[in-house]
Amino acid sequence: MAISSKRDMFVLFLGDVALFVFALWVALTLRNFMGDTQQFFSVHIVPFSMLFAVWVLVFYIASLYEPHTVVLKSRIPAIILNAQAVNSAIAVLFFYLIPSFGITPKIVLFLDLIISFLFISAWRIFGTQFLGFRRKEKAALFGSGEEMHDLYRVVNENPLYPLRFVTAVDLQKVDGIDFDREVLERILGEGVSMIVVDSRNVHITSILPRLYNLIFSHIRFIDHYRIYEDIFDKVPLSLIGYSWFLENVSSRAHFGFDLLKRWMDILLAFILFIPSLILYPFVFLAIKLDDGGPIFYIPERVGEGNRLIHIYKFRTMTTMDDGKRLADNKDRITRVGNILRKSRIDELPQLWNVFRGDLSLIGPRPEFPALVAQYQEAIPYYNMRHLVKPGLSGWAQVHHDKPPQTIEETKDKLAYDLYYLKNRSLALDIKIALKTIKTLLSRTGI
Repeated sequence: MAISSKRDMFVLFLGDVALFVFALWVALTLRNFMGDTQQFFSVHIVPFSMLFAVWVLVFYIASLYEPHTVVLKSRIPAIILNAQAVNSAIAVLFFYLIPSFGITPKIVLFLDLIISFLFISAWRIFGTQFLGFRRKEKAALFGSGEEMHDLYRVVNENPLYPLRFVTAVDLQKVDGIDFDREVLERILGEGVSMIVVDSRNVHITSILPRLYNLIFSHIRFIDHYRIYEDIFDKVPLSLIGYSWFLENVSSRAHFGFDLLKRWMDILLAFILFIPSLILYPFVFLAIKLDDGGPIFYIPERVGEGNRLIHIYKFRTMTTMDDGKRLADNKDRITRVGNILRKSRIDELPQLWNVFRGDLSLIGPRPEFPALVAQYQEAIPYYNMRHLVKPGLSGWAQVHHDKPPQTIEETKDKLAYDLYYLKNRSLALDIKIALKTIKTLLSRTGI
C-alpha cells in the first residue's frame, strides 16, 4: 500500500483533465451560441489537448497533486488561480508562437481559463467529498522515539492520508502495561485493520506472539520504515543501522539506471550549455562592473567515492576560506551575486562539471572537505551520501530552502540524501527536476 493514496491522486488528475475538456466545450458554446459547437470543438480539441497536458504539469509543480501538502479549503482557489495565470501565459505563447493550427482563440481561451478555474476550484473543494476521499482506515502504531510521535501527529492531522491512528504504543514502555487489556482489546474493539510496527525495535520481541495472532483477525501489518518514508520522503535516520545499508544500498541494483543517467546528463547538459553561453558576456560585464573581482569561483568539494573535485560557479560573494559559514554571509553577497543566486544563473558553469563527469544534473549537493570532515565525526553514516555522484539539484535541496547551519539540520538533510540513495530512479529524478523548477519560479517571483 502506498500511503500517499495514489488512487486518490489519480482521481484528482482525471477530474482535472475532464473539467479542462468540459470547460473548453462550455467556452465554445458561449462564444458561438448560435453555431455548431461540435464542429468548433473538433477543430480546437487537438491543440488544446496539448495545452491540457502542460497545464496538468503546472498543477503538479504547484503541488496540487501532493498528498503531503495540507491544503486548507480557503487556500485552494488562490493556488489554482496562480497556476492558471501561468497556464494563460503558456497558452498565449503556444498559439501565437506556433500558429500552425490555424486558430487564434482569444475569446475562447479567455473563457476557457475562467471557466476551468471555477470548475476545478469547485471540484477540489466540494467534489472530492463525494468520492470517498475522507474515508480513513483505522490503524495502530507500534514504535518509539521522535519518529513515532512525528508519524502519529502528521498522519492524524492531515486529511489527505487514507488512514488514522486510533492508538500508538511506545515500545520502550510496553513492559509496564497490561497489553491484552490496554492494547489488544482496543485494537479489536475499534475495528483496526492495519498495524504499523517497527519490527527492528529490540523491545518488540515480548509482544510479537500476541501481534502474530492478530493475523487471523485479517489485520494487515506494514513496516514502520516504509510508512515513514512514504509520509516524510526521507529515511528515519535514528532508526537505521549497518543492516539497513546492506539491505537497501547496492550499486549493482542501480547499474542500468546509473548508465542511462550518465548519457542523459551529457545530452541535457549540452542542450542547456549552448544557449546559456548567450548569458556569459552579460554576466562577465556585470560582475566586473560590480566590484571588479574575479568572475569565477572554483571551490574544492567532495564528490563520488570521497574524491575531491573542483566545481565552477560565477562568483556571487566576496572571497572567504572554504567551508566557513558565517552569520553575516548575506551581507557579503554582492549586488549582482544576489540576482545570480535567486535565478540560479551562478550555477550555469557547473554544466561543464556535468560534461566532465564530476557532477550529475540530479544528486546530493557536494560539500566542502572541511565540512565533510566535521560532519563525518558528528553524524553516523554521513560518508554514505558519497556513494552516488553529487548533482546540481538534489532531493535534500528541494526540501530545504537554505543550506543547513547546524548539525541537526545537516542530519535532516542526510535523511533526504539517504532516501535518494535508496530510491533513486528516473521517475524520482524527474520529480526533483520539476520541484527545482517550482523553486526557481517562486524565488524569481513568478
